[in-house]
Amino acid sequence: MAGRELSREERGLFNPAFTALVCTRAVQGYEQQYATVCPLPVAVTAAVMALQPSIRAALPATLRTGLMGWLDANEAVRVAMGLNAAALAAVVRPGLLFALQSDVLRLQDSGLTVAPRALGKTVKGGTEQNTAIQKAAVQLGRWLPSTGSISTVMTLLGVQA
Repeated sequence: MAGRELSREERGLFNPAFTALVCTRAVQGYEQQYATVCPLPVAVTAAVMALQPSIRAALPATLRTGLMGWLDANEAVRVAMGLNAAALAAVVRPGLLFALQSDVLRLQDSGLTVAPRALGKTVKGGTEQNTAIQKAAVQLGRWLPSTGSISTVMTLLGVQA
């Protein structure tokens, strides 16, 4: 993905409405786990990771899995994030803006929250790939912050904020 244009299929998948949904699912996962507003970098990082098939395939089965150990066992995740994070973040940002403008996500106390009744709690419908991306975003929203600060998480992933 680094240094190349998105294909027509990727542009369809990475449209602002869908990336808004992915960001919202990440915030939803964070809120379920921590019962507080979601830091912006968590939503973006979770969305960027969820959009990558190689990372989705490697996600742990449980939230108890430690990020550092998981990254040691899945070095390809660091490689994928290093190669793709900047390009995917550029795709995710318009979706995040769309979610805020359409009042699906709201800024509150320097974080993001899902608007009441904006999104069902169950991921369903759509293609298998769309469903997998949404489920991964929820999982990542819940799991990524368990390691500590998001800056620590991003450093472990090899990504600069």
